[in-house]
Amino acid sequence: MIIMSSAFQEGGMIPARYTCDGQDVSPPLSWSGVPDNAKSLVLISDDPDAPMGIWVHWVIYNIPPDVTGFDEGISRDTLAQKGIVQGITDFRRQEYGGPCPPSGTHRYYFKLYALDTTLDLGPGATKKQVEAAMQAHVLVQAQLMGRYARRR
Repeated sequence: MIIMSSAFQEGGMIPARYTCDGQDVSPPLSWSGVPDNAKSLVLISDDPDAPMGIWVHWVIYNIPPDVTGFDEGISRDTLAQKGIVQGITDFRRQEYGGPCPPSGTHRYYFKLYALDTTLDLGPGATKKQVEAAMQAHVLVQAQLMGRYARRR
């Protein structure tokens, strides 16, 4: 399984448009190679370089396995109409929060998991709760990493 973005390459710089310095909209993402026996997908985006520990930017679960990506700036309504559930981020929101590092260049991971089940979690679950529910259900995973440094 692979995950990619038309906005940035693996290890490349994330354009400001997708950060707190720009429009803070989610980047376009696409994926392929989802196993035939997958029942749902999970997408988690986080920053392991945050000074207080890993900072969670996006938590999405119960993505139908036939969904092959998200358009730029996908709305909460669009996700909800497809039965896709969003968890709570460290911004205390149930939606994407873009890179906004206090200093230096940080890495931002978009991790996609194919599961053999759907998660019995309502909206607003934390990354930790989603990861606990995924235990022993991950068929395969993929990740895309982009970097960002604030404009000063």
